[in-house]
Amino acid sequence: MSNYSIPYGKQDITEADIAAVVEALKSDYLTTGPRVEEFEVKFAEYIGAEYAVAVANGTAALHLCALALGVEPGKRVITTPITFSASANCVRYCGGEVWFADIDPETLTLDIDRVRELIESKPAGFFAGIIPVDFAGYPVDLEAFRKLADEHGLWIIEDACHAPGGWFTDSKGEQQWCGNGNYADLAIFSFHPVKHIASGEGGMITTNNRELYERLSMLRTHGITRDRGNLRYPDHGGWYMEMQQLGYNYRIPDILCALGTSQLSRAKAGMQRRQEIAQRYDEAFQGAPGILKAHGVPASDIRHAFHLYVIEVADRRGLYDYLREQNIYAQVHYVPVHTMPYYQDIGYNEADLSRSEEYYAGGLSLPMYPTLTEEEQDHVIAHVKAFIGG
Repeated sequence: MSNYSIPYGKQDITEADIAAVVEALKSDYLTTGPRVEEFEVKFAEYIGAEYAVAVANGTAALHLCALALGVEPGKRVITTPITFSASANCVRYCGGEVWFADIDPETLTLDIDRVRELIESKPAGFFAGIIPVDFAGYPVDLEAFRKLADEHGLWIIEDACHAPGGWFTDSKGEQQWCGNGNYADLAIFSFHPVKHIASGEGGMITTNNRELYERLSMLRTHGITRDRGNLRYPDHGGWYMEMQQLGYNYRIPDILCALGTSQLSRAKAGMQRRQEIAQRYDEAFQGAPGILKAHGVPASDIRHAFHLYVIEVADRRGLYDYLREQNIYAQVHYVPVHTMPYYQDIGYNEADLSRSEEYYAGGLSLPMYPTLTEEEQDHVIAHVKAFIGG
């Protein structure tokens, strides 16, 4: 048994983070206060979007996006099976239907050709939208997806939970940051502890659409507004507020936003460190027998955000168990959503999702977080090689 204990992901809480939270605790606001807006403004600036709406978590963000875009019974939405189930569940929360398209085996993200085939196999207007996922931090080419969506009158929600700070280069040679709203109608992020920016819990929705921004801002607060310019009955007293639609309590506390803002100040440094860790894995596994595929630093003109570093091996279960014996807690991302009992009961037997299933059979996420030391990473590499070589 190793003396190391190395998780696949880990938050980094500094004295500056602690001081920011303590300051918030000493302020007049613990729930919704000025630090929420501060976090929203700074996050929107970081990724290049016009508007940001902070919410309770990434799942709440997805649910509100689906609501804002009109998902309801009879609406059908396409997403990937290789994602956390919330990417699909948000459609079900609204009574809509989830349809899965297969992945590109190189990027592990939605294969646009498979999405096109699915759309074109149905009558016009059959689908309402697409939810691409920047899986592991690999940025989806949303310019191409936007063109496809526009051809068929669809909206796009970008699930960018793995990819703040990632970008792809568009046809004009410009860097398009994940979540910047230039191609997706809405994008969502998570601030779960293993993500790039950790606030304990928390999520963010970004957009360049003012109307959607205002709708989301109301939906996260019970559907209630105090804006006198938007009240149906504005002649009441200063206490008056109106519930104008059925919303939810998806607000995020000032305390968590204080932590998120402090974490955001180190986002660029954290991204650089993730790139360095990925490069070292690449160098270690290049040509290594037993590694079927290492999803490392892309050769194309994009920046992978590396929430995860994924390898594929023949004996994934064996490697997973062996690494745990060494206190290396690699993880599997993800069990394909369409194979979950809930979705099996709905029925996806006729869908061709073989690439997703093949990836799942061998995929394993190795430790990847900015405070992973070179010594710890060398320990991980050595044991991966020891197992696959033996």
